[in-house]
Amino acid sequence: MSKKENIKRMLKGDFIGEVPFSFWTHFPNIDRDPEQIAQATYKLHKEFHTDFIKTMNNGMYSTEDFGTEIDHSEVLKGGVSKLIKTPINSYSDWKDLPLLSLKTAPSLQRELDYLKRLLNLVKDEVPVIVTVFSPLTTADKLSKGKIQSHLSQNDGVDLISALDKIAAVTAEFASETIRLGASGIYLASQLSTFEKLSAAQYHKYGKPFDLKVLEAAKEGWFNVLHLHGKDTMFDVVKDYPVQVINWHIGECYPGPREGQIYSGKVIMGGLNRWDISRSSYNSLHHQIYRAVYDTRGEGLILTPGCVIPQPFDSEIIDYIKQIKKETEAIIFNQKTELFENGYL
Repeated sequence: MSKKENIKRMLKGDFIGEVPFSFWTHFPNIDRDPEQIAQATYKLHKEFHTDFIKTMNNGMYSTEDFGTEIDHSEVLKGGVSKLIKTPINSYSDWKDLPLLSLKTAPSLQRELDYLKRLLNLVKDEVPVIVTVFSPLTTADKLSKGKIQSHLSQNDGVDLISALDKIAAVTAEFASETIRLGASGIYLASQLSTFEKLSAAQYHKYGKPFDLKVLEAAKEGWFNVLHLHGKDTMFDVVKDYPVQVINWHIGECYPGPREGQIYSGKVIMGGLNRWDISRSSYNSLHHQIYRAVYDTRGEGLILTPGCVIPQPFDSEIIDYIKQIKKETEAIIFNQKTELFENGYL
């Protein structure tokens, strides 16, 4: 059975006898060159035999076509890209945000070129999911993190109009990734956290626009919702029409089994990304045990909660895979004994 078929079976609720594993990291020097980033993404997959691939688009790509200038230098040091010029400098600027079309958005076309090249390398080996930022996340990036101060101005009317524009082109992009052959999208929401907004604010400014994007990607069979942050609004988004939810498991609510029970979905995560970068062997060992034990290895895809910061040691990835295999053997053997003795 191929890795792709294994994940399809697991998403349908079948027990496949192992826990799929993957991870992702940035390639900051080349992530705006479709050929180089496609080759690097595929090389990472082949080196570590991951069970699926998430595209590693630059974190600011969704803002570029709106007329921004970006400094990417800090990514190499474990930081993030930063806007140095944006069309949104005050609330009043939202009303002038242009309505983009996928055909006339060169940065989005560049990311589609990356996807096409990657899919050509992958063939049908493993699923490929594409990083898509939620409309409110893109708006927050465009405002250089000032979105909270804009929500209360003029009842957010101009912002909502701008979010409609962002959602329209984002949905167009998401739909095209599925048409090209991606298995799904990885909808990254960086504002669905109580650290930044209230639940009422997310219901108004986040959820409606997320759902527009997910509706456009509905033909995908491996759509993932990523919740970024340590105090996530899990209850607000748990009913999203996705097959998988990914969050910083172990750093915030809910725990692995809680997440499965309350969402009814496959969960993705379990590993602290900073512990991977720090090569914290014992912490990672415990995290793997907890995730596999709590879920009995079903409905779980073992990954970090988010992107692994550079640099990291390749030996820690090998260690994670080794401990995952050892833990699977122990947990699945216990599970078999429980079934044979009539406890399950």
